[in-house]
Amino acid sequence: MSEQSAKPYLVRALYEWCVEQGYTPYLAVRVDPHTRVPVQFVKDGEIVLNVGPLATHKLTMDNGWVLFNARFNGTSQEVAVPFTAVIGIFAKETGYGMGFQPMLDALESDNGQPVAIASTADEPSDAPEVLPPIAAKGKTKVSHLKVIK
Repeated sequence: MSEQSAKPYLVRALYEWCVEQGYTPYLAVRVDPHTRVPVQFVKDGEIVLNVGPLATHKLTMDNGWVLFNARFNGTSQEVAVPFTAVIGIFAKETGYGMGFQPMLDALESDNGQPVAIASTADEPSDAPEVLPPIAAKGKTKVSHLKVIK
């Protein structure tokens, strides 16, 4: 009998903690061919997703997958992330969370390209738009913080 990964349990626990504390849970994902995310927001093979209750619709976290619907640039899209591709979960406001080592099967790919997902624009969604950490026009957000020595 093979031992089941603790990652899904830890991710669900940290998600619940973030929500109970009033924080916004973000999921860091290494994109592979099994991951269905909007590829226009993938940077360096990774994407950070807002998985908070106000940003997602029909969020499900079972022992194999994180599944939800969200809006990207006003278009409702279905997101599917295998837990093997999850590399971290953290609170946006504090940065508290947990990182994970990528699992080997998440790094193996048939052609090295992320899987694009079809738009479901014809289905209305109540979920607000999910914004990636990089601005939509390719501009990096500039921090308002200064380094003081």
